[in-house]
Amino acid sequence: MILLFIHGAGCTGLAFREQSAAFAGARTATLPGRPSAAAGPESIVEFAEFIERYVSLNRIADVVLCGHSMGGAVAIEQALRQPGWLRGIVLVSSGARLRVAPWIFDGIASGLELFAQEFVPEYYFADPQPEWVDSAVTDMVAGVGPEQTLRDFRACDAFDALERLAEISVPLLALTGENDKMTPAKYATAIADRVPRAEARIIPGAGHFVMVERAEETNAAIRSFLSRIV
Repeated sequence: MILLFIHGAGCTGLAFREQSAAFAGARTATLPGRPSAAAGPESIVEFAEFIERYVSLNRIADVVLCGHSMGGAVAIEQALRQPGWLRGIVLVSSGARLRVAPWIFDGIASGLELFAQEFVPEYYFADPQPEWVDSAVTDMVAGVGPEQTLRDFRACDAFDALERLAEISVPLLALTGENDKMTPAKYATAIADRVPRAEARIIPGAGHFVMVERAEETNAAIRSFLSRIV
């Protein structure tokens, strides 16, 4: 099986650097619109179509999509489409409905660099370490830019697959940090309750970027999930 990582809003594939190094043969898809493209996608459907093209162009099969936050919404959209190449999905700090508070849009529009410096340590990590914060801020500001960051968050805000979750037929792992302020643990348990072959895993002491803050536990949970769907 091939693990294909899909990053979240305002991010690039660098968000999964710990996982890319840990899983042999894994791939990381940096979604279109970055760095700082003039007119990138603004919907989960468009991002899902990009993943379909990525899989086709790279001629890969037996794929497990692992999406963080917005990337999890992309994975859900793919699971609802039921492509033959999809074997399972891992949702990292994500949900079936991803409403975005208006102040986030206002903050990005007012100035991305200042917004990122205030937003990242407060909402990405339960115990923010300077190197994590600096990396995430740089990724958002230099790697993505304000226009696409806004588009990403608009895509999240419009996404709502809650009433269709029972249509997902592939195995699913919903993994979330215990202290996630953006996609709380109840999002993962709600998905596990509605998807026939789903399980939830809550990692203690972690925030929204659980795959950075608790990389070893995240990787172990993914490996365990993969071992059960081989």
